[in-house]
Amino acid sequence: MIKKFFLFSSLVAFSGVFAQKTHTVVKGDNPYNISKKYGMTLDELVLLNPKVKGGNLALGEVLVISKKSKAEKASSPEKPVSNLAPATGKLGKIILQPKQTVYGITKKYQISESELRRLNPQLDSHLKIGDEVILPAENIKKFGGNQPVAVSPVEKTETAPKTEVVTKAESEIKGGNEKVPEVLKEDSYQIQPKDNYYKLTRKFNLSQAELFALNPGLEAKGLQPGEFVKIKGESKTASEVGSVQPKTTQVSAPISTNTYSDISTSDEYVTYTVANGDTVFGILNKFGITLDELLTLNPNLSEGLKSGMVLKIKKLGASYIKKSGDALNVVLMLPFGFDTNDSKYRSMSLDFLSGAKLAIERNAAKGQKLDVNVVDAGNEANFKNSLIQINAKNTDLIIGPFFKSSVLQVLDYVKDNKIPVVAPFANSDELLKYDNLILVETNDAVYADRIVKEVKEVFSDQKIYIVADADKSKANALKTKLEKDLKNPVIIIVNSAQDIHLDQNMMTGKNAPVIAILVDESDSAGDLFANKIIALSKEVESFKAFSMSYSPVFEKKIDELSQANLVYLMDRKINTDGDFEKEILADFKKKYCKAPSKYAVIGFDVVNDMLSRENKKGEIFKQMNKVQTQLATKFEFEKTKTGAYVNKGYRVVRLVPN
Repeated sequence: MIKKFFLFSSLVAFSGVFAQKTHTVVKGDNPYNISKKYGMTLDELVLLNPKVKGGNLALGEVLVISKKSKAEKASSPEKPVSNLAPATGKLGKIILQPKQTVYGITKKYQISESELRRLNPQLDSHLKIGDEVILPAENIKKFGGNQPVAVSPVEKTETAPKTEVVTKAESEIKGGNEKVPEVLKEDSYQIQPKDNYYKLTRKFNLSQAELFALNPGLEAKGLQPGEFVKIKGESKTASEVGSVQPKTTQVSAPISTNTYSDISTSDEYVTYTVANGDTVFGILNKFGITLDELLTLNPNLSEGLKSGMVLKIKKLGASYIKKSGDALNVVLMLPFGFDTNDSKYRSMSLDFLSGAKLAIERNAAKGQKLDVNVVDAGNEANFKNSLIQINAKNTDLIIGPFFKSSVLQVLDYVKDNKIPVVAPFANSDELLKYDNLILVETNDAVYADRIVKEVKEVFSDQKIYIVADADKSKANALKTKLEKDLKNPVIIIVNSAQDIHLDQNMMTGKNAPVIAILVDESDSAGDLFANKIIALSKEVESFKAFSMSYSPVFEKKIDELSQANLVYLMDRKINTDGDFEKEILADFKKKYCKAPSKYAVIGFDVVNDMLSRENKKGEIFKQMNKVQTQLATKFEFEKTKTGAYVNKGYRVVRLVPN
């Protein structure tokens, strides 16, 4: 219950001097702008009004605010904290931990909030775990206890840099020439805010696979500033660790030849190693099993779900059994259109085949016995004629065709043999019921879910604009998801980024930030969106922008878009600094005298990934739970409840202000 305070003249010495006031909520108010209006921190406002914590405000609601009058300020100036180091003293940094607030820091380190903000001009109430906060070194030493600190020296004028926290299932590909702190504890290393997998593997002479093996669950939860990871090998000096990517770009998922998750196959069972943040419900949903099935295989779950425990998920069924021979019989079905004189998809098919051939040659060179048959799938109208070229009794894997209608015909043709079929591009709900089908393209719903998660983390009553394509189906679906997860959001679907406008604070008349989301995949829409959010981010702070897909302009204007805090999703990205990637690109150029096109990259990635999951018995489905990244594509398959394997791998790219 919110208490109302009444002041009586008989109890007050001065009519204009008092320490507490009230504020009546009006349209357009939110906790942040109310706290700013009265010179409070958000923590102070919440402390006086606990109901504000969730951002829940009702028109007419009376809030208690704390503000001293001018007369009071003049008569009772703020007293300096006795333990505060002098302004000329040495400074240090602490690494922000979970649940720490501005108020908590001032109390723990005996420093006034005004001095804290003087040392950290960019500090606001929305602190992120892993941020570095500057404090007097004497106070850190005296009151810090076990609080993680950054060991690099701090100049008096230095401000605390903003760093982006990488969420669960993400990692970074970024870098720079900054000094790498030497924070070691025996055979462990303390993660710093700007660390990434590439730096750690180079610094300690490790492969990513070795790093993940030493730290179960690390790949799933990502690098968390302040935490310790196990390392081995001789460390390199900070000067030996070079730059990798622009400082402003963070990309989810390490890119390397093979990255394995904590899902594996053992004793004919799929097993899963529990990571920090996992829940029973999430595991049930991930593997499409019931609670009874999980408890039957894992009785120890009755004691609770614990990080690091290995769960048996389910016994693997033999969906496909190889008939005979040592060689793996593979069919590639590509729409060349030679027989039908239809060249619409010929260039795309030839490019796909060029990448596929490189993958086939690499696996054959490693000793894999392959018998590959390339079939001209023609077009959708006469596709059935190409099926007679498939020997259903002696085929172990079919990659292709490209179109949904053709995929359905292949599945019907091989239904008695349960031959694994890989669809490189087709993806629809109609295909999910086939348990011998592998869908490579990530569904739009997966991207929408991620955008909702990202928006939810920064949402505080801002108006939301969704820039839609002509279809608007994706925009409407995203709007529905946002309305379900956010509290009373105001969401406007517009046809162009030009229709995005800043909100206006009803009390101050000043511009207020909004959230902008792009769901139109066209390059022209991407250009307009980029230019608009760059312009708006210059007018107001805390502007947030998101995109469900990649646009070329995002890489052309990284520095400007960083100021708009742009976060976008993409299915494929090549890390040109990776050893595996350099090797593949060099091999492709040597073979074809050019760099691979988009469809050549897809051809290599799909074929190389599928062949790497096969064994001599053709038991590809026993390896589907491995998370692997090829030249540009992340493959993270999940078996749906209805049967098919669906790829849910993608990357989250963050552009972070310097």
